[in-house]
Amino acid sequence: MGKFDDLPEARRRGLEKMEQVYGFDMTDGDGDFFRYTAEHVFGDIWQRPGLSDRDRRLFLIGLLVGQRADDVLGIQVPAALANGELDATALRELVILACHYDGWPNGSRFNSVVENAVAKAARTDGAG
Repeated sequence: MGKFDDLPEARRRGLEKMEQVYGFDMTDGDGDFFRYTAEHVFGDIWQRPGLSDRDRRLFLIGLLVGQRADDVLGIQVPAALANGELDATALRELVILACHYDGWPNGSRFNSVVENAVAKAARTDGAG
């Protein structure tokens, strides 16, 4: 039995997808914001046909870079590494692309997020 099996179907599907996408354990939350996030964004949008999780992640990372949302990039980039969707080489290529299409200062901020995630992943891999 899964840890979310006692929840309504939409909530269960969403929380399970959140765990898959983010790569860490999720717990159920309260309030409308969490409900829409779990049930709609992850229970529906992330599960639609037509794009892989990697495709969605690439698009999302691009949007987040453009919005200068380094806090959320700090979740998405490590998750992309951990899930094997993007490796260090691919992430560094995204940095170069971002620098030229969204400006050097923003690409530099993104580079910091990427290099921190790559270094942390390397330390984790070396420790395990």
